[in-house]
Amino acid sequence: MDDRTPEKRQHLLSALDRGMAMVHLDARRPGVVVPAEFRTESHLRLNLSYRFQPSDLSVGEWGLRSTLSFSGSRFTVAIPWSAVFAITSHCSHEFWMFPDDMPPELTRSSPGTRPGRVTLEPRTAPLREVSVETASAEDAASPPTEPRGRAHLRVVK
Repeated sequence: MDDRTPEKRQHLLSALDRGMAMVHLDARRPGVVVPAEFRTESHLRLNLSYRFQPSDLSVGEWGLRSTLSFSGSRFTVAIPWSAVFAITSHCSHEFWMFPDDMPPELTRSSPGTRPGRVTLEPRTAPLREVSVETASAEDAASPPTEPRGRAHLRVVK
């Protein structure tokens, strides 16, 4: 068990207590069990919830296990903590990142990057660690870079 395991477990359990959570993982790490088409993913995102059917989500010392649906087919995944590098709470919008566990190809260093800040390649740009102490008013006030599309919900009478 590595030093970050209790912290990762605590954050995931806290997020799951409030609702759905997303784990960001490197599916290539030893011990990861996911469908064959995802085994080479350096950044696989899985949604987890106690409300999913079947309700077999298990979070333990080793990692987590759950039966999830992939394109309509059920598959029991197994994720060791060493493969998890970020956790997102869908309810509270909290985000916890563990940069030491990130795959090297997802991180990059740029001249404008401040110490303690990790930025990700453009295809994963929504994930960015910003500490509260170093965030500027400009970071907080900047509008989203992607325009919002049409709402996906519609009124049915």
